[in-house]
Amino acid sequence: MTEANDGLSIGELARRTSVPAATLRSWEDRYGFPRPHRGEGGHRRYRPEDTGLVEAVLRLRATGISLAAAIGQATAQVAQPEPSVFAGLRRRHPELIPQVLRKTTLLAMTRAIEDECCALAERPALFASFQQGRYYGQSEKRWNELARTAELAVVFADFADRGGSGSADLTNPAAPVMVPLAPDAALRREWALVCDAPDHCACVTGWELPGQQGTTDGGRRFEVIWSADPQVVRAAARICVGLARSARPSLAPRLDALASQPALAASGDLRRATGLLTRMTAYLDRRPPEPGD
Repeated sequence: MTEANDGLSIGELARRTSVPAATLRSWEDRYGFPRPHRGEGGHRRYRPEDTGLVEAVLRLRATGISLAAAIGQATAQVAQPEPSVFAGLRRRHPELIPQVLRKTTLLAMTRAIEDECCALAERPALFASFQQGRYYGQSEKRWNELARTAELAVVFADFADRGGSGSADLTNPAAPVMVPLAPDAALRREWALVCDAPDHCACVTGWELPGQQGTTDGGRRFEVIWSADPQVVRAAARICVGLARSARPSLAPRLDALASQPALAASGDLRRATGLLTRMTAYLDRRPPEPGD
């Protein structure tokens, strides 16, 4: 069963979430969740984002709270988009190991992910937080190229503050969509790159440590987490989808279609390789900084 024009069938929602259809009907009867609409013939139909809602309930239930409380928290959270990619991933995936890295090391990781995933992935969804519009300006030509072969490319920064409208041509699917950040947005202190595709995916995100006045640009320190686990990457992509959807409602159909796709589980080999690369990155960051870093 696949997604119909009027939404997901209960069988498809059950397949994507691994929650039996009978259990979903029971939840609906007792708690009014998930709430379907009726399609042609009176069959239950669900929104693509209901997949993420059900998965959120399962994660909350795994912490030991009641089903009613889990449903209440999950539905309350979805009312407002998750404000932080870094914090959202830490909550969902506490097994990720944070590292404190210089901007030069973080930039190298980001470029490697862009090159590897975007060279090999077929039509990836790309999201990136640049904090400030001037930093995006330094990478704008590169991102114009990345967007040409992406399913969707979305960039976040303080575009509105710097005289830019942040309103790239939404009718041009080959151009990055610019999303301006509010003055109090958590992403203003975050660095993020998410490359989400069924065949190759990875993400890296970090928040800038406070109290770095007078530090050179390349020496700025971020607390960083990264992963090539498809489920972690999909979680990061869904956070970005929520933020972009809120700012650009016209993108909702494209964004919801991306966020509703199921993510594969990571293999043991991938987890071991991730641990090794995390340790290697820590050693590389300890090298003496280059002049101007």
